[in-house]
Amino acid sequence: MANRKVIHFEKWLVARAFAVLLLVAGFAAATGLHAWAMSCAAVDVVVARGTHEPGYLGSVVGDPLYDTLRQELLVSSQSYRVNYPADLLDPASISRGTQDMTAHVLWQAEMCPDQRFVLVGFSQGAVVTHGVLGTGIATALGGIHSLPVEVESRVAAVLLFGDPIHLLGWNVPPHYADRTGNYCTSGDPICGGGIHPVSHTDYEWAIWPAAQFAACRV
Repeated sequence: MANRKVIHFEKWLVARAFAVLLLVAGFAAATGLHAWAMSCAAVDVVVARGTHEPGYLGSVVGDPLYDTLRQELLVSSQSYRVNYPADLLDPASISRGTQDMTAHVLWQAEMCPDQRFVLVGFSQGAVVTHGVLGTGIATALGGIHSLPVEVESRVAAVLLFGDPIHLLGWNVPPHYADRTGNYCTSGDPICGGGIHPVSHTDYEWAIWPAAQFAACRV
């Protein structure tokens, strides 16, 4: 008899857990946010990788940058990989990137009131980051999701690498200017109009200066 009660109790726990998962999924679908199981580290490093860039945060910039930044920061940190196609053949790629980056920052800002953000973008990811910040030429693409005014102060630093918008003569909005580091390798055709395509993947030189720049502003 006791065993039967235990079995019924366990079934009830499973059913209850399943119901909670359904409620969470429903909430996420209704709000357009993801139920990220992220911690409340002092700094959240949010990275939009380049087109088809391998690696978790991106082997050219994101992964080595975060490894270096963790050594430079005097406070706890965590990282987030922006969930988007990073595919130039997908017309919605940049829009989806801005939606995910913005939703992540808003979610974390709500869940972790003291958390600050370092936003990072490489190549196509730099365009995504510009859209999130509200840079005019990026928002003109349509379907762009930008951060609301109330969370702008939570962005401690912005790091852009191989930025196509830099080539067009545009910069981030003025209120982000002193928090933004923009790095372009000599000869990079994407950000500097150079003639050496291989330069677009040569950003090892910029990792340490960029990490220091961000660490000084956290």
